Formats: sequence, structure tokens, C-alpha cells
Amino acid sequence: MIKPEEEIAATALCQYLEEHAEELNFQDAKILEIGAGPGLVSTVASILGAQVTATDLPDVLGNLQYNLLKNTLQCTAHLPEVKELVWGEDLEKNFPKSAFYYDYVLASDVVYHHYFLDKLLTTMVYLSQPGTVLLWANKFRFSTDYEFLDKFKQVFDTTLLAEYPESSVRLFKGILKWD
Repeated sequence: MIKPEEEIAATALCQYLEEHAEELNFQDAKILEIGAGPGLVSTVASILGAQVTATDLPDVLGNLQYNLLKNTLQCTAHLPEVKELVWGEDLEKNFPKSAFYYDYVLASDVVYHHYFLDKLLTTMVYLSQPGTVLLWANKFRFSTDYEFLDKFKQVFDTTLLAEYPESSVRLFKGILKWD
């Protein structure tokens, strides 16, 4: 069960998406959400007109599918798709670059005190192609959050889009650096 504290970044990202819907132009955009959890961000992106693929670990997919159907059925142009994504594993097999292109990759509340941060960054890089915009919202609590941000900035041209000091949440836009 996700604690409300961990949904703060997802809520901030949703607020940003709604407030900037026109400039983001999600209408028919192809979007993948990494670590979708209960599906709040994917739901909002779908309602804004995007073709959404919501991803997470296998044990979360049933709840994610249920929430997305319950909240998007008959009120979105495209029903969100739900797919398994284990960071850093079977990326080419499950998301072959020849077949999958995303205009946006969304991530919120994915960086916390765990040991999969390198695999997360590898996954973010893999899913980003020329033209892909990565939007990442995070609550900064631990040193690992800042370490991940440093690594993120090494591979993505990074812009701070919004900051919510009262909740320690920051929202970044990343565009993969190409050699």
C-alpha cells in the first residue's frame, strides 16, 4: 500500500500536467509511465488525451489495471495499456526500440532508498529516443535522491520545471544527451 506521503510527487506531476496541458500537447501523444503504482499519473495523462502505457512490477499490475479502467473507461480517447517493466531487465525484448517510441516518459516517486537506482537510470535512458521528453517528479528526502539527481544530470539535459518547498518535491524535465 502506498502511503499518502509517497503520492506527493505524483500529485505534483499531475498538477503540472493539467496546468501545462496546452504546451505539453498530450493529444494522441505516446506516453510511458515508469513505476505507475496505483496509476494516478497515467489516469491524468489519459484524460488529457494521451496514448498511455502504464508500467510497474508484476505484483502491482492487477491493481493498476483495475484503477485505470475504473477511472478512464468511457472518458478517454485511448484506453491505457498496462505492461510489466522490471527496471534494467529484458528492455529490448519487452520494449524493442524498433517498435516502441514514446513522446514522453513520466516518472514520479520512483527514487527512494533502494538499490535499483542504476537500473532505473538505465531504463530511463533506454526508453528515451531523440525527441522523447522525460518528466520526473521526486520528493527529496535522502542522500540517495541527490546522488541519483547527479547521475541523471550526467546523461540528461536537465531543467527544473517546478519546486514545491513545503513538500520537498521537485519536478524535472530531462532530454537525453546525444554524443
